[in-house]
Amino acid sequence: MRLAQHILFWILVSVFLIITFGQADGEYIKSFYFVTFLLPIAIATSYFFNYWLVPRYLLTKRYVKFSLYFFYTIVVSLYGEMIVITIAFIVLANYQYANLNPYSSNIFLLTSTLYLIVFVNAFVLLIRRYQRKEHLLTEMTEQSEKNKLEQIIVRVDRQNKPIDLQDIQIIESLSDYVKIHLIDEQVITKEKISELQSRLPDYFLRVHRSFLINRNHIDSFGKEEILIGEMIIKISRTYKNEVLSTLES
Repeated sequence: MRLAQHILFWILVSVFLIITFGQADGEYIKSFYFVTFLLPIAIATSYFFNYWLVPRYLLTKRYVKFSLYFFYTIVVSLYGEMIVITIAFIVLANYQYANLNPYSSNIFLLTSTLYLIVFVNAFVLLIRRYQRKEHLLTEMTEQSEKNKLEQIIVRVDRQNKPIDLQDIQIIESLSDYVKIHLIDEQVITKEKISELQSRLPDYFLRVHRSFLINRNHIDSFGKEEILIGEMIIKISRTYKNEVLSTLES
């Protein structure tokens, strides 16, 4: 989750806990302070479980270690809850057990609430992981279909012109039009270079804001430029790392 989503999630959790604990005795201010004490335990447990324990052991099928560390997590979180209850007993109840919120002194309820939060967070992460995998699968499928293409159709002089992809060497953006350098000719189109890139297979590589090249036509390349035929194409700083990583792999 992004930072804003994390913050929103924990704000909602805090509001839910404050209302829930406050309803027990109507002391919402005390409930706020108690939740403030409890929240670090909930956050630490949730992030440890969902961002370390699950990816490292459960998702890699190391079930024995996962079970062992999960047991340790429960024990440590119980100790954390006991510390929170002790703080609440001293600070909020002024050493008077009767002044404690009935919910805040119920260790079973606190543990259940804590792990409800952990598993809700896990469920949210599971949905996001599924969405990312679906998005990645869609991108891979689309790219696979693009790689099967042999031609691309562009608008030239108000007509549709099919162009063989293997003949394209360089696509150059020039202000309000794009010049497509073919092996034996040049084609001018009003289409944007970014739109053309989205329709092309992955062997077409963006090396500059104004240049898209066909990797299959590269004669040589260095850290600053690429040679295709008689044209020397500069590699811009924006694309340099990605370009060199792709070409050197």
